[in-house]
Amino acid sequence: MAKSADKAANLIEVRGLTKVFGTLTACDHVDLSIREGEIHALLGENGAGKSTLVKMLFGSLEPTSGELFWKGKPVRIGSPSVARSLGIGMVFQHFSLFEALTAAENIALSLHDGATLDEIASRSRELSKTYGLPLDPDSLVGDLSVGERQRIEITRCLLQEPDLIILDEPTSVLTPQEADKLFETLERLRSEGKSILYISHRLEEVKRLCDRATVMRHGKVVGHCDPRKETAASLARMMVGTDVVTAESTPIELGGAPELLAICGLSRKPAGPFSMPLKNIWLSVRTGEVLGIAGVAGNGQGEFFEAVSGEALQESADAVRIRGKSVGRVGISARRRMGAAFVPEERLGHGAAPRMKLSENLLLSRHDTDRNAFVALGGFVKSGAIQSATQRIIEAMDVRKSAPDPEAAALSGGNLQKFIIGRELDRQPAVMVVNQPTWGVDAGAAARIRQALISLARAGSAVLVISQDLDELFEISDAIAVMHNGELSKPIPRGEATYEKIGLLMGGAEPGHAAPHHPEVA
Repeated sequence: MAKSADKAANLIEVRGLTKVFGTLTACDHVDLSIREGEIHALLGENGAGKSTLVKMLFGSLEPTSGELFWKGKPVRIGSPSVARSLGIGMVFQHFSLFEALTAAENIALSLHDGATLDEIASRSRELSKTYGLPLDPDSLVGDLSVGERQRIEITRCLLQEPDLIILDEPTSVLTPQEADKLFETLERLRSEGKSILYISHRLEEVKRLCDRATVMRHGKVVGHCDPRKETAASLARMMVGTDVVTAESTPIELGGAPELLAICGLSRKPAGPFSMPLKNIWLSVRTGEVLGIAGVAGNGQGEFFEAVSGEALQESADAVRIRGKSVGRVGISARRRMGAAFVPEERLGHGAAPRMKLSENLLLSRHDTDRNAFVALGGFVKSGAIQSATQRIIEAMDVRKSAPDPEAAALSGGNLQKFIIGRELDRQPAVMVVNQPTWGVDAGAAARIRQALISLARAGSAVLVISQDLDELFEISDAIAVMHNGELSKPIPRGEATYEKIGLLMGGAEPGHAAPHHPEVA
């Protein structure tokens, strides 16, 4: 058993660590120490400087000034390979995986111990079983869900046997059951003397898991605490500087409200050897309604989103209907012109082009639906209109940035998420389909996004939310359905839904809940 963390020596210590980008000081004289055998939380809202700090610890960024000490000795961590050689491992919020390679091949790229690919696959399979993170080493990354890709990242890190593990939002794509299993793993690692720097916006899990917490705001350390002695509300207050208000959703009576989105007997063959087939899905979302879809990652949510958004066309035009029109055979642009909006789960690369500016990303998604507003006769872009709309979205969603119009990749994950959702909300769509709306987003921003989705629905739109965060679904949904093994359960009204009932459906305890045929989706 490791010695008590409060009596242990410092494993890593930073003094006055500073990072300046142009006129922005992302980290401003940060002091931080992590002891041997402790789980240390790093808290702060999006844009507080957390990601910049840990990238300096892992060698992905060079500090402008400050000192780093590893096991009491001054060090310069000039690259991730240096960090790994010291004993520092990291699981990034945005994954660094090659989609054309298998899980085992991606893991092999970060290991330098001379093991064969078969040996790495065997070790990965065994470790993933031990830690309750199911992983098929032979699966192609391109065919995997975000949750499954997260498991590869965690497995890859653990195989390097680090002394310090940096985890950036590790449970953001895990179910509560998977998160519980991960917590058991982290607690075991702590008992073995390993140290963990834990970044999360889920404050209840911070309270449960972490020994100490450092809180950052606007690039500076503003406090330290024992999170076990705090409430989630007090931790949130330390992070944002004010009280955080949760989203409010009052029950509504849908009655004969018009149906704006209908999924009618949707079936889809697997697109690849590791894809999930969809089986006879029926769904109806009405004006004024927020309908939530829960499920364990990899049970068909991604394939379902592709079918609803038009990324994947269907054999039958009637399989998807938007505002009464059959759209199963038309693509995304046509569905957008009918008043639909879509936000995918993977924000960087799927929801936004990383190396394009925010204004350019706005134009990419709006050049067709808002052609008269943004494009003049002859195809010339109305730069002023684009910049004005971009700024309107930035202000409405409180997007924190380091330049007037930065590249998408320059934003923190949460701020990019706010921009992408704001970009779609700005159109006031009749139908909004969102996959993982608050993945990796801080408490204040999550409340803003959730309230915006509720308000959009109450203003007369239909909102469909796919999420692995059950707290989120219970907070904003009028009814919750569960996707398991490519099938969708019958929606359960929020007043009748319980965590236990939804959890059982997520685990497949009651399979085969295809909704019956009914006249309104005939």
